[in-house]
Amino acid sequence: DIGEKVAARFLMEKGYKIIEMNYRKKWGEIDIVAEKDRILHFVEVKALTSHTPYAESYRPEANVRLWKKQRLSRAIRTYIPERKISENQDFQIDIIAVFLDFTRKKARIRMLENVNL
Repeated sequence: DIGEKVAARFLMEKGYKIIEMNYRKKWGEIDIVAEKDRILHFVEVKALTSHTPYAESYRPEANVRLWKKQRLSRAIRTYIPERKISENQDFQIDIIAVFLDFTRKKARIRMLENVNL
């Protein structure tokens, strides 16, 4: 939850408009839906603490496995018609890694844009 809030704040600072957070269906979820430059962004957030042994070498895209990709894809396919979004709407999938350091009360963020499922 903290990671998603940090990611949303990061996106807003970069000029994104947050449309929705935590869109959930039993077959999948979308952490953040945002819009910038008329492109809809479906954002998967991966957060970890500085106490995680592999935090420095962590690659968020490697942790979005096939099962998660399928669930995200199904959620997107539900979200678009449910929210009456045009079939012509451009969209992309992004991943944000949030590295939380509770001791220093800091967060480091890495964003991967336009990830293929």
